[in-house]
Amino acid sequence: MSSPGSVTLWIAQLKAGERDAAQPLWQNYCRRLTARARRRLAGVPRRAADEEDVALSAFDSFCRAAEQGRFPALHDRDDLWQLLLVITDRKACDLANHETRDRRGGGRVVDETALPRGSESPEDAPLDQVQSPEPSPAFAALAAEEFRRLLGVLGDDDLRQVAVRKMEGYTVAEIAAQLGRVPRTVKRWLRLIQQTWQQELPP
Repeated sequence: MSSPGSVTLWIAQLKAGERDAAQPLWQNYCRRLTARARRRLAGVPRRAADEEDVALSAFDSFCRAAEQGRFPALHDRDDLWQLLLVITDRKACDLANHETRDRRGGGRVVDETALPRGSESPEDAPLDQVQSPEPSPAFAALAAEEFRRLLGVLGDDDLRQVAVRKMEGYTVAEIAAQLGRVPRTVKRWLRLIQQTWQQELPP
């Protein structure tokens, strides 16, 4: 795991158009993104794509959007992780929906040129009108802010560390080893976190 300062530097470099910064960021987050996608796809039949494809697609979308200046509020590793979670979850959800729904048209594949057009302009191509799966800057900022708020209501640094590590994809055993605790303590803290956050949810 790299230092927080390294991640912040790589983010700044990527936003400045330095594509080489994407490689260390990917190495830093690939395992956790793949694990996250695997959990989101649990029980979903997969044919053309799997959790690694989802993780790669999510990271690629993030890089392209960051280079385009779509995330001005993105500054540090906490902001980055929340953003990657949102994108990965959306990609996994899209794949799950695609793999589980009935094949449209009885299995027949229709070329885009056969779809109806509103005009002859290339910008009006039907497939170009599909909404991007990447979150908007506003949505990403809200997601990061909400996570920071939920961490704040925990009121205990140990609980916050456990919550962050759990969101990052670590297992109970891994969290216990990192914090020098026994797994039973980590499980108890996770239950307390869940109870605390459930009280924060609207009725």
